[in-house]
Amino acid sequence: MTQNAINWFEIPVEDLDRAVHFYQTMLATTLMRESMDGMDMAIFPYDEKSVSGCLTRGDSMQPSEQGSVVYLNAEGILDQAIERAQDMGATVMLPKTAIGENG
Repeated sequence: MTQNAINWFEIPVEDLDRAVHFYQTMLATTLMRESMDGMDMAIFPYDEKSVSGCLTRGDSMQPSEQGSVVYLNAEGILDQAIERAQDMGATVMLPKTAIGENG
């Protein structure tokens, strides 16, 4: 099994329809529309072994100067990764949180 360092990304948008049109046209592909936890999303195509992500619109996800959200794969080592990060002076901004079948 190949394990990717990155397994998901989110690009916050204000106008989801406009962003979907832009990315579908630019990449000559079709994004899949979904809603989850109050966020509207358009998911980039992927297969079981690839990295993917989405455009997302929701109150907690706003476009900003800080950029997109990238999720790193820490499957099976999350507690140790958090501990190592804290040992190096990092602050945990959001505690480890179960999000169902998605992680």
